[in-house]
This record gives sequence, structure tokens and C-alpha cells, in this order.
Amino acid sequence: MPRNRRIDNQPIYILHTRPYRETSLLLEAFSRDYGRIALVARGARRPHSVLHGLLMAFQPLEVAWSGKGEVLTMMRAEWQGGQPLLSGLPLFCGYYLNELLLRLLPREDAHPRLFVHYAKILLSLGHSPLDRVSEADLRSFERALLSELGYGLTLESDVEGHPIAPDTRYRYEIERGSIPLPDGASGDFTFQGQTLLDMSQDDYSRSSTRLEAKQLMRRLLSYYLNGMELETRKWVRELQEAC
Repeated sequence: MPRNRRIDNQPIYILHTRPYRETSLLLEAFSRDYGRIALVARGARRPHSVLHGLLMAFQPLEVAWSGKGEVLTMMRAEWQGGQPLLSGLPLFCGYYLNELLLRLLPREDAHPRLFVHYAKILLSLGHSPLDRVSEADLRSFERALLSELGYGLTLESDVEGHPIAPDTRYRYEIERGSIPLPDGASGDFTFQGQTLLDMSQDDYSRSSTRLEAKQLMRRLLSYYLNGMELETRKWVRELQEAC
């Protein structure tokens, strides 16, 4: 991250905001060229501030900032448009994506391809029905995030380098890969070869693939989160208990 100079015309998405002092906001943002950064928007909570009402999650912004510390000062922000507001289930899924980025993405580590991927999925969520989202979008983003962090999945070959067989069942060992099981064997953290092959192509048309891919990604994310439960998953559990 360049220090002691101003950065202009940088695309960002806001991941999280909280009040800072009397009239300002402290932001966690995902920028295209500088990764996850912390910004302070001074005076943004004043009713007549040009930033008031502009600094929302899931909306594309172009900003300028300056500073030399861990928390940088936002100098300007402009809304770029084109992104529908999220509501219903798509809004919840957007918070889920943001929480993954906040928990797993290191500060000031650029991931421009992931930034583009995130923007595309937000657009897809913005055009989704209120009660349904594409599981393919969620699984694809989870895979892309782990890959960018150096935790990419090996889905087309097993630990010995042999091609994955669609009719064979495999046990997936984290940070190693897939181990074929004897015919008829089953157990914890096992998946059909077809599921692994489908995931390698981002093909989630099979219901069995959607179910097993969700189980696989949940286990992997829990591992890299050191067992920390995501707040968005707590919300789902509490909602289910309340209904």
C-alpha cells in the first residue's frame, strides 16, 4: 500500500460500517487494486454531508483517499450506479459474502480478479427473486476466495494424480485432496466423484452436486476460519428457531 500520498479513482465496495466519533464513519472496504482497507469518512453522518446516504454496502463506488497509517482518510466518493438494491434472501447472501471477505481476506492484499468476481455475483443477486438465489454463484465465489488465498481445491484428480472417476466415492482430506474409497464404502466427509468434477466446471445443475458441494465448502471454510461460526449462519439458525 503506497503511503503518504493520495490514491484517486479507485473502485471499491463497502463491506462494513460503524460510527466513529460524533459525525464520522469507519469503513471496511474491498478495493480493486489495494484489497481490503480501512477508511474513515469524516463528517459522513452529518445530514448535509455529500457522503450522507452514499456509503452503503453492495453499491459500486469510486473513491479517493490519503494517509499513511492503517486507517486512511476518504477524500471523495462517487456512486457508479448499475447495481440494484439487495433485499430478501439476496441481501442475506450479500452479507454472507461480505463476512467471508472480512474474516478471511488479509488487509492490503490486492485481489483484482476476486474483486471482479464479487461485483458479478452482486449483480446476479440484485436480479434474483426475493426468496431464491443461485447456489452456483455462492459456491463459485467460495471457491474463488479460497483459491485467491492459496487454498485452491484439487477437483479433477486424486492425491495420487489419477483422474477423478464420476462413479467413485472419495474422502476429501483438507490440504491434500481426494482419496478414493472401496466400492460401497462411506463415511464422514465423503463425496461422489461426479460432484467434484461438476464443481471443477462450476456446474451445479444436479441436486446431489448442490447438496454435497455445500457440505464440502462449509467444512473447508470452517477449517480456514479456525472453527469460528459466521454471524450470518447464526442469523439463519435464530430465524429458523423463531418461525
